[in-house]
Amino acid sequence: MHNITSVVFDVGNVLFRWNIACLFEKLIKDRQELNWFLANVVTPQWHFEHDAGKPLAIMRAELVAQFPDYAALIDAYLTRFNETIPGPVPGSLEIVADLAARGVPLFAITNFSAEFWDGFYPTQPVFAYFRDIVVSGREKLVKPDPAIYRLALERFGLAPGAAIFIDDSLLNIDAARANGFAGHHFQDAAMLRAELTALALLD
Repeated sequence: MHNITSVVFDVGNVLFRWNIACLFEKLIKDRQELNWFLANVVTPQWHFEHDAGKPLAIMRAELVAQFPDYAALIDAYLTRFNETIPGPVPGSLEIVADLAARGVPLFAITNFSAEFWDGFYPTQPVFAYFRDIVVSGREKLVKPDPAIYRLALERFGLAPGAAIFIDDSLLNIDAARANGFAGHHFQDAAMLRAELTALALLD
C-alpha cells in the first residue's frame, strides 16, 4: 500500500452528492405520487442505461411512450439534470485540493452519461485538478466491468498497484482491487483523509 503515488476518485456520492429526488421533490408535491414516479418512471435503473452509453433521445422516446402523462417531467430530467446534484460531499473537495497542493496525481473513473457530464463538468472548478477522467457514457463501459479499470490504468499511465481508487460502492471497490488498484470504500471524508494520511499522501 505504501507504493501508492496516485489517487483515483469516483464522482457521484464521493465528490458530489447525487439523488434523483432532489429535482422531482420540486416538481411533484404529492409524496405518494413522487414515490411512485421515482420507483416506476425516472428510476436509477433507467438512468444507469444512459451511464452505459445509451443515447438520451432514444431513452426519452421509449419512456414517454410508456408513460405519456409524464412527458413533461421526463423532459425536466433531461434539461434540469444538474438539480439532481445538490452539492459537494462535505469535506471531499478540500481533500482533492490538498492532494493537488502536494502534487499528487489525480484521476477519476465515473459512471456518468456523456451528455449529462458535458453539462455538469464545466460547472465545477475542482475538475481542473484532475489529469484525466474516464466517463462511462463516453467509453460505453460501466463499473464494475473489469474492462473500465484496465482502460483507466492504460489511459492514466499507471502501473498496477500504483493508485488507490475511492468509490462509495463496495462492488466497484472489489472490482478495482481485482484489476490493478488499491481500494477505499468511501463512507465520509474524515475516514478518507485518515487513510490518505496513513499512505503519506496527505499530512
